[in-house]
Amino acid sequence: MRLLALFAAAFLVACSDSPAGSAQEEAAAPALPDGQARAIFASGCFWCTEADFEGLDGVIDVVSGFTGGHVENPEYRQVVNGNTGHVEAVEIIYDPQDVSYEALLAHYWRNVDPFDAGGQFCDRGPAYAPAIFTLDDAQRAAAEASAVEVEARFGRELAVRIRDAEPFWEAEAYHQNYAVANPIRYQRYRFGCRRDQRLREIWGDEAGGY
Repeated sequence: MRLLALFAAAFLVACSDSPAGSAQEEAAAPALPDGQARAIFASGCFWCTEADFEGLDGVIDVVSGFTGGHVENPEYRQVVNGNTGHVEAVEIIYDPQDVSYEALLAHYWRNVDPFDAGGQFCDRGPAYAPAIFTLDDAQRAAAEASAVEVEARFGRELAVRIRDAEPFWEAEAYHQNYAVANPIRYQRYRFGCRRDQRLREIWGDEAGGY
């Protein structure tokens, strides 16, 4: 166990250890092609949230970024230092004919610690707080219904907030597709953060799936 702890400590690289840079301009929510829709979720480090949704049937694109705060065009360091009100989040573009918003919600819940308001896994602080950002009344109704189901299942109050969507700011280029571009570093980070271990503690065999 001591060796495992030393290994995890040696290779633990949180999202906040990346080089600084400037965020991209706000994704101004351009009109999507017919048959596509958006969803915005926050479940801690956006490297992981992005990886959790990429490759899911019906998901067309996943973008890491920031939302929910008061600073325009925020830089990464500003966000993780907690001075902007933003959280790390992802914007998902998906095809509702192939995957419903309800299915995305089910996938989200099984990839988040729904009881941790102080961050997620090893990433602590308000920038890593979990949230579902809804873009319309239908999404809010679906999100609220799913939260009721999760709360009833565990008999515990949830820490995940359901919020109206606000401007979504795309993160710096080096954060995009991080798990694919930096597989070794990403796996060491995810392992050291004990993200999957905690998900299994909560969800058992359902962890990471729907």
